[in-house]
Amino acid sequence: MFDLSNLGAWRDLPFFDDTLPGIEAALAQDERLILPPRHQVFAALERTQPNDTRVIILGQDPYPTQGHAHGLAFSAESDTRPLPRSLSNIFKEMHADIGVAPATADLHFWAHQGVLLLNSTLTVPAGAAGAHAKLGWQILTAQILHRLSNRPRAYLLWGAHAHKVAKDVDPLTNLKIETAHPSPLSARRGFFGSRPFSRSNDWLQAQGQTAINWATPETS
Repeated sequence: MFDLSNLGAWRDLPFFDDTLPGIEAALAQDERLILPPRHQVFAALERTQPNDTRVIILGQDPYPTQGHAHGLAFSAESDTRPLPRSLSNIFKEMHADIGVAPATADLHFWAHQGVLLLNSTLTVPAGAAGAHAKLGWQILTAQILHRLSNRPRAYLLWGAHAHKVAKDVDPLTNLKIETAHPSPLSARRGFFGSRPFSRSNDWLQAQGQTAINWATPETS
């Protein structure tokens, strides 16, 4: 059973009572190594509560390499070397956009500033990317996005999957930046040069909010 005691306000979503038990049953029957570790599956929600969420970055599913995924989309353990390829491209774009990028793969300090790093599928068998895409996690994603529709927020939507998942997000009320995915296969088709970090900070400051410190954990 998952420990739901640290979910805070997210615990009220119907998913946890209606859908999660079926997912738990399916996971119990899957003999493969499941990533991330069970205690980290809901890390993104535990770290960033609804009222604190200012920016939403949507990933697809966790890194399928053992030791990488820790529950935050695109983030990985701090000692991960080399960087996951998508994250390496994210940092390249950040360097081009704001002149600096984090020193490690760990993006927890983004979450602490109100950046919800949400994968639309929260588990993956090791070495089998996408294998849990139809397990029912998308119901949670839909409920999260509905919960966050109560006030304007910034949405960084990288790749066709994220565009589809967040298709109902109002681009007039919110900042909605839709680009290619940062993966090596598609980053040059519109992710590079999109300047999501400076654009989201400009928008946040126009809303009277503080900018996100994207680069330096020690000052966030």
